[in-house]
Amino acid sequence: MCGIVGFTGKTQAAGFLLDGLERLEYRGYDSAGVAVLNGGSFGIEKTTERIKNLMDKTDGGSKLPGTDGIGHTRWATHGAPSYENAHPHTSSSGKFAVVHNGIIENYIQLKDELKADGVNFKSETDTEVIPQLIEKYYEGDFLSAVQKAVSRLEGSYALGILCTDCPGTLIASKKFSPLIIGLSENANFIASDVTAIVSHTKDILYIEDGETAVITPDSVKLYAADKSEVKREKSVINWDIAAAEKSGYDHFMMKEIMEQPAAVAQTVDSRIKGREIVFEGLKLDAEMLRNTDRIEIVACGSAYHAGMVGKYVLEELLRIPTNVDYASEFRYRNPIINNKTLTVIISQSGETADTLAALKEAKRLGSHTLAIVNVVGSSIAKAADDVIYTWAGPEIAVATTKGYSTQLSVFYMLAIWAARQLHSAGSERIERLFDELVRLPELIERVILNEPQIKEMAKQCGDPKSLFFIGRNIDYAVSLEASLKLKEISYIHSEAYAAGELKHGTISLIEEGRTVVALACYEQLFEKLLSNIKEVKARGANVIACAVEGHTEVASEASQVIYIPRTDPLLLASLEVVPFQIYAYYVALYKGCDIDKPRNLAKSVTVE
Repeated sequence: MCGIVGFTGKTQAAGFLLDGLERLEYRGYDSAGVAVLNGGSFGIEKTTERIKNLMDKTDGGSKLPGTDGIGHTRWATHGAPSYENAHPHTSSSGKFAVVHNGIIENYIQLKDELKADGVNFKSETDTEVIPQLIEKYYEGDFLSAVQKAVSRLEGSYALGILCTDCPGTLIASKKFSPLIIGLSENANFIASDVTAIVSHTKDILYIEDGETAVITPDSVKLYAADKSEVKREKSVINWDIAAAEKSGYDHFMMKEIMEQPAAVAQTVDSRIKGREIVFEGLKLDAEMLRNTDRIEIVACGSAYHAGMVGKYVLEELLRIPTNVDYASEFRYRNPIINNKTLTVIISQSGETADTLAALKEAKRLGSHTLAIVNVVGSSIAKAADDVIYTWAGPEIAVATTKGYSTQLSVFYMLAIWAARQLHSAGSERIERLFDELVRLPELIERVILNEPQIKEMAKQCGDPKSLFFIGRNIDYAVSLEASLKLKEISYIHSEAYAAGELKHGTISLIEEGRTVVALACYEQLFEKLLSNIKEVKARGANVIACAVEGHTEVASEASQVIYIPRTDPLLLASLEVVPFQIYAYYVALYKGCDIDKPRNLAKSVTVE
């Protein structure tokens, strides 16, 4: 959600801050601001418009001289989007400036306490209590005041803090919100996302929950909550800035759709040794699998939809009962979890607040936890017992594409690997499935070649008030993701239904001209899905169908058909989702929507 950048160095700070905030735009925001320390006071500028407006107001940063600064993109939670509520926030005297991601759950109690001390607040935010609290505890020791203040905070936070008394010093602290430190020869940085700093350095330090960092242009010192110093080795980012650029595409979403064959290949090929699937460092082994009597898959949004596909694949190959739950519901339903449960946690960012909380609940109940995430060193990756990275590379567009596809690939590999451990599926079937898994990048590439046809279909779509996706089995799981792609970037009401449920109410919504997208790729149920197509067509629906090559009979019932290559039924999701990513992109493009930054949405939801 919100984004943080910070700089202390031997050159001007504002240029870095503005560039970093621009690279964090994809996370979603409704206001932004920067504060630069210069000559014992802060130069502050904010906007409720795009970062471009902030650049214009500061003349590209030249109106904010100074070598220490912090910046922020805000997604409103406490108080409306406004200049007053935008970050950075300062203490009453102007001595401290703070940027904050997360939510301070006890801010009302702290605010009342500070008001009783005579403090006047300028904003409606929970964040403003932080600089005021630091000022309350400040007696000339910047670090001590920050440590005392954060010890009072309940909830989640990632903080960047400056003090007018301490030029050349930036303090950072975190708990349950992402924050990293970037290291370079002439400056050091903080950021909530590696994208903001990768053009400046590939060397980073991870801050753990409860730690505070004192950062100068020449050094970084980490301190634990008990104030003892912590020593930690730096990490190196394994991708460069080109991976986060558009590379000639008009939007990141289309670039990332086109990157799916390469992303899937990277995710799969890096784990294949001969004909074996190898997960380095995985604690989950054959004995643990044999003792597992239940699998819980927990995720949000598109990751949840990947989990829906995963359920079909794992149950088919492992014959272990598998449940999929929204992370936001999981920990509030008193889940039946014990030490015989394997809990699979999925998150592209590895920072999704509800998913992280669900992971911790599963661990508390004794479950072994396995995370499927894209971001190395993210909160979920570090909290889980095991982690399998998707290796999708940076995904900038808010609407996920290659993140979802690589999550599917991990499920396929996990299922094949586990089935071999358990001998739970016929060896001939597993070997055929393995061969098809290796071919997936090539097959996805073939689907992408249909882009011109899909683009024309989207052009004919117009701007309907509502449309429906239907499917059965894995087709239904994919229809959920296809529907979400359309609604989140085109703002068209779109719903996905299990096709067998049509006569239980949904069919009453079918009327003349209503578009129904029918996913008819799961061959075992093709005839039943064909009957569902006839049902909606008889009531006036305009049917767009997706079927595997060779099922030409569907063309007699649907007005338009997209064909995908044949593969093992368990791998269909990786192919049939791609046309509808492209379809959603072009529908949104023709409507003039902001494709990479859809309204009201954020890339990483780091608060509940």
